[in-house]
Amino acid sequence: MRWILLLPLLILLVLFGLSNRQEVVLRLWPFDLGWAVPLSVAVLLIGALAFLLGAGIAWAAGLPYRRRARRLEEAARLMDAELAEHRARAAKEVGPVPPPASNLARLQRPAA
Repeated sequence: MRWILLLPLLILLVLFGLSNRQEVVLRLWPFDLGWAVPLSVAVLLIGALAFLLGAGIAWAAGLPYRRRARRLEEAARLMDAELAEHRARAAKEVGPVPPPASNLARLQRPAA
């Protein structure tokens, strides 16, 4: 399934790269630096940087939720341990549990 979605995208990227081979010069304003690259490389590089920036922002936005989930998981573990302790203590205090009433009636019925 992954290849069905990925293969057309890869074909489009290769066709884009082959169709846009003219060189452009990338410059950064306050510096007197220039970088001559094919147009396809420049566009794909800018797209990749924008994707990484967006992924970083999304990751940072999820930090509070992941932190809260870790705290809640730890609280659930503590509650499970406390519940097991209470159940063990209750089992010692109560002793053996009698069978349910339906089984009790069947056991006390005289044999015919």
